Amino acid sequence: MRALVFALWVAFALPAQAVEPDEILADPVLEERARDLSKGLRCLVCRNESIDDSNAPLARDMRLLVRERLVEGDNDQQVIDFIVERYGEYVLLRPTTDGANIFLWAAGPLMLLLAGGLGVGYVRSRARAKDEAGSGLSADEKARIEEIMRG
Repeated sequence: MRALVFALWVAFALPAQAVEPDEILADPVLEERARDLSKGLRCLVCRNESIDDSNAPLARDMRLLVRERLVEGDNDQQVIDFIVERYGEYVLLRPTTDGANIFLWAAGPLMLLLAGGLGVGYVRSRARAKDEAGSGLSADEKARIEEIMRG
């Protein structure tokens, strides 16, 4: 009984593959290439899911298109280029790091450095302000406090 429960738990815990039997290519080498390419392409309906994992009709069309291009003899890069040309660079789950995308890749670390620099500057300015403000009491102020303390 425990083995059955564990088997069911594992079956439901694993991600479901959306590739349907009628999509699978007869050539296992081409099918493996198609699966590898599909895992790197974003479903435009589901956003953060690969077309290999998505059940959306558009993802199915994209999977069929990838397989069609492979059967026609395209290499992996030609297939990716074709899909990107057709759907835009957003379709890549891992965008390229060339061209204008370098700014997007660099923006996160640059913002972190900028925020850290601003934070350090703020803390230092507050420390200096405390030192200047806490320079002590004047002689008149000290005398007045002593007078108040005596009664």
